Amino acid sequence: MKDLLVMKFGGTSVGSAERMRVAAQISAEQLRKRPTLIVVSAMSKVTDLLIDAMRHAEAGDRTGLEAGMRAVEQRHAQACRELLPESHRAAAMAGIEELLTAFRRITGGMLMLNERPPRSVDEALSIGERLSALLIASYLQSQGVRADAFNAAEVIVTDAVFGNASPVMEATREKARERLRPLLDEGILPVVTGFNGATADGRPTTLGRGGTDFSASILAASLDAAELWIWTDVDGIMTADPRLVSEARVLSEVTYSEAAELAYNGAKVLHPRTLEPLADREIPVWSKNSFALDKPGTRIVSKIETSSGARAVTSTAKVALISMEPSTASLMGSQVMGRALDALARANVEALALSSSSFRQSFCFLVRSEELRAALQGLEAALALELAHGYLSPIDVDDDVGLLAVVGEGMRGTPGLAGRIFTAISRESVNIIAIAQGSSELTISIVVRRDGLEKAVRAVHQECRMGEDSPNVQSRVLPA
Repeated sequence: MKDLLVMKFGGTSVGSAERMRVAAQISAEQLRKRPTLIVVSAMSKVTDLLIDAMRHAEAGDRTGLEAGMRAVEQRHAQACRELLPESHRAAAMAGIEELLTAFRRITGGMLMLNERPPRSVDEALSIGERLSALLIASYLQSQGVRADAFNAAEVIVTDAVFGNASPVMEATREKARERLRPLLDEGILPVVTGFNGATADGRPTTLGRGGTDFSASILAASLDAAELWIWTDVDGIMTADPRLVSEARVLSEVTYSEAAELAYNGAKVLHPRTLEPLADREIPVWSKNSFALDKPGTRIVSKIETSSGARAVTSTAKVALISMEPSTASLMGSQVMGRALDALARANVEALALSSSSFRQSFCFLVRSEELRAALQGLEAALALELAHGYLSPIDVDDDVGLLAVVGEGMRGTPGLAGRIFTAISRESVNIIAIAQGSSELTISIVVRRDGLEKAVRAVHQECRMGEDSPNVQSRVLPA
């Protein structure tokens, strides 16, 4: 099926009856032209409501749990009334009640146990996407479009890392062809839940926050789609956050590598792992704005014809710098670093940047703020003996820092670029704490004090003249 279009609609793009109607109309229009499959998020803020309800359940707070449930129910009941003609409301409301009953069953167990088992959390969180899929499929059906709501747990096979699962692509490919291909061949539009999957033995999993992008790319790769369109509330990928840099521009094209680096380092346009399944098959991706259908968006491809220098800068303040140093020459820094990185991997924590010194054998790495606790627990467990006997200095944490990342395929081999970037930052009296650059020269990661982060971003954007001159240099990057 060479002309298949897969589209993903984010939380704001399905955040109300009006937005669901627009998403459905876009989908129906494309279905008239070619086979189409859509992947949908939960309505904006619904995942947060579900998480909050589970926290109340864990704490034994039945009143708080029931209040959260009412908020979720009222949100979807209102959308149902506003979206659907009366002839389709009863069936949709019955479906909503069935899904909410499943959520009550799961949280009832949490209430009794006073805990939130990761497996149960994943099963409960998927309810948000299932509610969206139900409403959008119901609206499409009411408009005479053949559409079916579909739970991705029936197709996307993952490992058992609850909360941040990874797909098992061959098994997923087999299931997608078996379950979804027949629907597409019949001209039916599958409305698939994003964010969730299941292990091979059927245990529900999720792909991490923002994982609807990832779900869409997994399905696009599994079904050999012609294109993937990601609908959000921004115009595309930008040279910087326009809230920080008024001169920021939308990039018309970026490479897979550039987009992945921007996402990994704080840009909210894509889930960081979105492009992994697509690169081998060279499936192009469009980042589009469902609130501005006339805007062309950004095209993400394997290569672009012209690319020079730095193309975009992104930033995030939600990070912490962990520093470690052997206190005796008998303990090799490289051994400690290896064990530390292994501990982070076991704790499912990513190191955003890594820097080391050769003589003192000290090193530091940056982690996301929400992963700091897990990182420290993993490090202290893995290096407990060295810390207890003083072979390793106490682990130091600095959470008053921010990360900016300068990205561009054209930076490779450009003499003097790094020096210009550092000089531009220093002119703003912002001190650079740590620097990391991979051998690919695709990204320069710079750690600065948090209060200097915005000034540093503006200085780099201006120094590198991002967004000027070239029609290919125009894009949206939002901080975490």
